[in-house]
Amino acid sequence: MARMAVSKAREKMAEVIELAGTEAVILERHGKPAAVVISYERYDELMDALETLEDLAAIDEYRAEQEANPEPPIPWEEVKRDLGL
Repeated sequence: MARMAVSKAREKMAEVIELAGTEAVILERHGKPAAVVISYERYDELMDALETLEDLAAIDEYRAEQEANPEPPIPWEEVKRDLGL
């Protein structure tokens, strides 16, 4: 990961964007991390991974609820009828 002061990044934005294509660029304000610049492709990968983790957490939560309060499943034909399918 590269590190750069916010003031320098303002002056060299094209360089920051180019560098972000290969690695994350940590922007620092007063020597402390303030932001991170990453490529769009990396951002998209991270968002996909986050959505997957959120889905898995929701599945785990649903399973825990089902174990705590088991209810008989709703028959598929009933679901379709209720939805007008």
